[in-house]
Formats: sequence, C-alpha cells, structure tokens
Amino acid sequence: MTATSGLGTSRLASPDLLRSVFRRHAAGVAVITARGETGPVGFTATSVTSVSADPPMLSFGIGTGASSWPAIATTEYVGVHVLGEHQQELAATFARSGADRFGPPTAWGEGPEGVPVLDDVLAWTVCRVVGRVPAGDHRIVLAEVVLGDSTGPGRPLLYHQGRFNGLRD
Repeated sequence: MTATSGLGTSRLASPDLLRSVFRRHAAGVAVITARGETGPVGFTATSVTSVSADPPMLSFGIGTGASSWPAIATTEYVGVHVLGEHQQELAATFARSGADRFGPPTAWGEGPEGVPVLDDVLAWTVCRVVGRVPAGDHRIVLAEVVLGDSTGPGRPLLYHQGRFNGLRD
C-alpha cells in the first residue's frame, strides 16, 4: 500500500511529521569526525550528500545541540566515512550520547590534517570546511574534499524505519 496524494489525511508541518516522513526514506550511513580541543569528536550522520563534482564538495547536517558541534563549528577539516553493512555497532556507538566513541573497539588513526580516520570503512574523505549555513536548529556544513580512499570492500549500511539495515538485492 502506498500513501495517497489526497489532502484528507495530510498533517500540518511539525518535527514529528518530518521525522515520520524521513523514517520512510532509506539513507546511507556515515560517521563525521574532527579533531576537537580535548581530543577526537565524531557523530553518525545520514544527511551526507554530494554537492559538486568540480570542485569536489559534499555537505552534511549537524544539530547545534550535538556534543560534536563545538568542534565542528570551529574546525578547518573533517573526516567523512561511509560505513559498511558490517558496521552497525560502530554507527550505533557514534550515534549514542555519552559513548566513548574513540575507545575500544573503535579502530582509528590520525589522518591528514590531524583528522581522525576510521579503519575498515567502505570509503573515507578528509575535507576542508568551506561554509556553515544556519538551518533551524542545525547547521549545514559544506566541505571540499581534499583526499580520500574509496576502495573498501563490502556493501553500504543504510538507515531506514529507525534501524540500521544492509542493502538487499
């Protein structure tokens, strides 16, 4: 069964409506990392999108109340990591408030520009932040890709209906 386009069942815009709509939208899962004043920071994001091929740019959203926001608000460089379907626990760790995101079992190392780079991901990039655009209680971060690696094996991790899932054929 699909949603109808009739206005009889429509609801006024609200945070709950937006969340309900996007629970139905499958999205790739990424982890964004940066070097903070007191150590590495990171969070799980489903808002990563390609913006431009020339120059290569991407964007992601972050809430201004997020624990990683103070570092993302001031850093010059970020890491963007595309997670594989085998990394549901890693995605959950970086999504969990108060978690030791960079402690064991998270495998990572310091990459270019001091950016934390996660091991065993499908792909990663180090990006230079070129803009932070206000968007309600979030900021849209625009970043130019400096370098990266897209050779990790496996299939992508997806987020759909409030859960992490693998891609099905």
